[in-house]
Amino acid sequence: MFDLAALETELAQTHFARVTGSTNSDALAAARSGAPHGSVYFADEQLAGRGRGDHGWVSAAGEGLYVSVLLRPRIPAARLPLLPLAAGLAASEAIRAASGLAVDLRWPNDLLIGSRKTGGILVEMKIESEGSSFAVAGVGINVHQRVFSDGLATPATSLDLASGRTISRQALLVALLKFLEREASALGSPAGADAVVGRVEKASTWVCGRSVRVHGPQACQGVTAGLDENGFLRIQTAQGLVTVQTGGLREIS
Repeated sequence: MFDLAALETELAQTHFARVTGSTNSDALAAARSGAPHGSVYFADEQLAGRGRGDHGWVSAAGEGLYVSVLLRPRIPAARLPLLPLAAGLAASEAIRAASGLAVDLRWPNDLLIGSRKTGGILVEMKIESEGSSFAVAGVGINVHQRVFSDGLATPATSLDLASGRTISRQALLVALLKFLEREASALGSPAGADAVVGRVEKASTWVCGRSVRVHGPQACQGVTAGLDENGFLRIQTAQGLVTVQTGGLREIS
């Protein structure tokens, strides 16, 4: 279980001092009701966890980190598409800090350890004007799981399995929130936004030189050719260069 009193003490000097037990849907509802930047919603278990594209996310009690963060970033609306990449960097750095494990980022939202998936990110945004935009960054990370469902599109693992020891969910949560605050703040400057794109390209084996098939509304296949300035993925196909704004990747062997 989480130690709420200790969490409040450890996060007292950040925007994430307000903590409650909930999920992405609750964070979105709270955002529409005026909840402040830095509100955090997490649960020990989710009965209807969601991933990108309305995929389900199995969220068993006591086994993973399931957290959603409300962000009201003071950045131009044009930079908001970079938030999922910033959240991916924050999650990968938090995992490294809490477990010592290196994470590969599979564009746009998957956290991999080797070839196995250990987490995912769902960022949902509402853009009305420069002053009223908000985003909810949802992060799910497998921590203590030992058994996974058959037939997963990508084989799964957990931090405990990959590290060979028990990883503290509380330490992981604190690290995630601190890194997320840093990464989201960096988007406030053009240089910081450009750096996010470059850092993702360095942190990911998927965005350059990988033969992939894209699933989704922009279905295609080809070789990944880096990210554009908005964080969208370029694919060199047989018909020419395609810029993919949304979709899932699978490697072509």
